[in-house]
Amino acid sequence: MLQKIKQLRKELHQNPELSGCEIQTAQRIKTFLQTYHSATAIIEQIGGHGLAAVYEFPQKGATVMIRCELDALPIEEKNAFDYQSKTKGVSHKCGHDGHIAMVAGLVFWIKEQDFCSGKIILLFQPAEETGKGAFEVLQDPKFKALRPDYIFALHNLPNEPLHTILTKPNSFSATVQSMIVHLTGKESHASEPENGTNPALAMAELITEFSKLNRQDLQSEKFTLLTPIHINMGQKSYGISAGAAELHYTLRAWTEEVMAQLKETLQQILNRIGMQYALSYTIDWLEYFPSTTNDPFCNEFVVKAARANGLDCKERAYPLKFGEDFGWFSKHYKTAMFGLGAGMDSPALHHADYDFPEEILETGMGMFKEIIQQIIK
Repeated sequence: MLQKIKQLRKELHQNPELSGCEIQTAQRIKTFLQTYHSATAIIEQIGGHGLAAVYEFPQKGATVMIRCELDALPIEEKNAFDYQSKTKGVSHKCGHDGHIAMVAGLVFWIKEQDFCSGKIILLFQPAEETGKGAFEVLQDPKFKALRPDYIFALHNLPNEPLHTILTKPNSFSATVQSMIVHLTGKESHASEPENGTNPALAMAELITEFSKLNRQDLQSEKFTLLTPIHINMGQKSYGISAGAAELHYTLRAWTEEVMAQLKETLQQILNRIGMQYALSYTIDWLEYFPSTTNDPFCNEFVVKAARANGLDCKERAYPLKFGEDFGWFSKHYKTAMFGLGAGMDSPALHHADYDFPEEILETGMGMFKEIIQQIIK
């Protein structure tokens, strides 16, 4: 059984697909599930290429959903093992291949269960990395018809001891918002910059002012982090003084309230500097991840499952800084997400040499099994 699950993980790793393009990934999972245990129903094309496998027991009862993510990242793999990514410039550098294998692997255990009531749903969600997947899933009538009572998920966490369970009541991960600032001035001959409006000095001042807004005390409710992602100005034509520029940033905060205040402050800074340098500007807001909020009742199921499995369980003092679109589910359902230690020596998430540690496959499955057993009788 475990070898089949590991083989699935490696096949997924070899054949990664970007957010919104997970056609073959979903088909691979469907084939795996159908091979080892027939579901009551398999529902396809949920919120894009999402897939749900439904396992229904004789009597009505609670519906428990276990969610994982389908997509990979636009990162060139630097590992040289024999299951290296076959897709140039795309690889599983967040561990979604491992998360999928854990959730799909539950099919072997579900086949052996004789619960009297309730329902188990395995949800394979698309497009987590862009923040769009969970939102689109929630809008889909096929998902609404499933009516889960509880939704659980995990994320592997490098730089945490192997097999350790990390919990956090209430806010589990940051709210994240990305933006593009478009600055518009006027081009001119490079020998006569005074006849145009070059955004270079404004860009430099904006970067400086934005950096002053960082509040990196992780224990503070006012935590904010502004990360410059990409800068573009003018063109590679050395006779032209630039007349336009772009600044790309990702913003992070613990709460929606602090994020709203941050966005208002950014607007004020842009107004001031735009006027100072005679530039107009627009802002594109994109890739929004709401804060993942753990329902206390669901979080307690996680803690109890860790104890039942004899695992070290640590409560985090502050949320995780990364964005997780699981936050969309927590806006509408009782949910809990927990962390699973991926080892102190594991490369960080989104690093080109990261690889999901297969040692934690059984640990993750064991957690999900115990959570389900606590709810479904």
